[in-house]
Amino acid sequence: MRNLSMLTDLYEFSMANGFQRNLPHTRGIFDIFYRDVPDHGSFVIAAGLAQVVQVLRDFHFDAADVAYLRSLNLYDDAFLTMLADFQLDCTISAVPEGLPVFPREPLVTIEGPLAQAQLLETVLLNILNHQSLIATKARRITFAAQGRPIMEFGARRAQGPDSALYGTRAAVIGGAVSTSNVLAAQQFGIPAAGTMAHSWIEAFPSELAAFQAWAQQYPDNSALLVDTYDVLRSGVPNAITVFKALKAAGHQPVGIRIDSGDIAYLSKQARKQLDAAGLPEVKITASNALDETVIPALLAEGAPLDNFGIGEKMITSASAPVLSGVYKLAATRTNGQLKPKIKVSASVEKTTLPGIKQIYRLYRPGTHEAFADVMALADETLQTPLAVVDSNPLQTHKYLALTAFTAVPLQQSINLAQAPLEDVFAIQKFAQTKLAELPAETKRLVNPASYPVYVTQQLDALQHQLIDAFKQQVN
Repeated sequence: MRNLSMLTDLYEFSMANGFQRNLPHTRGIFDIFYRDVPDHGSFVIAAGLAQVVQVLRDFHFDAADVAYLRSLNLYDDAFLTMLADFQLDCTISAVPEGLPVFPREPLVTIEGPLAQAQLLETVLLNILNHQSLIATKARRITFAAQGRPIMEFGARRAQGPDSALYGTRAAVIGGAVSTSNVLAAQQFGIPAAGTMAHSWIEAFPSELAAFQAWAQQYPDNSALLVDTYDVLRSGVPNAITVFKALKAAGHQPVGIRIDSGDIAYLSKQARKQLDAAGLPEVKITASNALDETVIPALLAEGAPLDNFGIGEKMITSASAPVLSGVYKLAATRTNGQLKPKIKVSASVEKTTLPGIKQIYRLYRPGTHEAFADVMALADETLQTPLAVVDSNPLQTHKYLALTAFTAVPLQQSINLAQAPLEDVFAIQKFAQTKLAELPAETKRLVNPASYPVYVTQQLDALQHQLIDAFKQQVN
């Protein structure tokens, strides 16, 4: 993986240069969180931490980087020397990949010298926003498929090679089971899958000859694309001829794929033809711009589809292509003294939560049923009854007391030198376990219920104290 330390915005260097001169002994604590859920959902699947760890392990500036920055005639020699000799002095805590997280909850918290921590903003947001977005879209699509396997087919429509590679990884975290992307399959241990393109069929004298050549080449991996000419009058009948010959030779046909046309109607008729030919085990795959809105419609019509190949709608999260995660200063530390910080906005929902925090998931005692999250200051101990405030600033009924619960902390300290880069299917399994703990109504694709996220009374009081202090300054 190439060094991404220069993948940042110019103002990050400009601020870091100023921090180095004016606040050289001050450390900053920054939270990464988001406010709005894509596709009007209720949560986001956290993804990208493994790449964040890789980037931070290798964060440095080589001679060419420093020479370029010097050529801008913007920065002090002392700052450029610091970059040339850069040694990362930041700590990180984060929620694990695959965890469902809710608005305003920190996915990652960074602490380090202001000049260093500021330089991390853009690259970390780039990684976490993208991969969490795709994992979330994949979760929606796999949920819509109702247990049928989802194959990731989107490399050619992704916005560049990195988006294709890491988007595939994120899609698997969200629930996909395989990919057509060979580089992603190789790098992340994902099963590679695929059939053929229409060009294979077109290159042969006839569709039957193309299918026969494929079956001869791949007798135990014969999945045939049947919509090049006519699905029901040509594609499926020719596939049946080839599949019968394969079975007679002791091989097991895999299936057919339909990539165009009225997929609900065509799959029903294809199923009838396959079953009548004594091939009930042959599977039917659908592809062609599918997503979590099209798949339920197909299944509602009774389309006998066994799995789905999903391309552009998943790898780009086409219906909601942005997760607007932000990187906000929550506190500074100078000579060991912690000072909470806040951004106050005319838009009340953009006012930030100050201080170093921990997120807790609350479970009903003795169960794995999550019913709420609570954000607390890191040095707080949660005891019952717990006085809390709804974290949604637009909520009407804000104050209540929680009594019976088991609180599980969600953020974990990450050791950059030893942090394992987990197997992507282990992360997927973790995600599925944590999704199963959430109330069913929060997982709906349309009009999901809001999951309660609270802040402790102490954290709420700190926020209002800082807001009041700001008002006194401006009045």
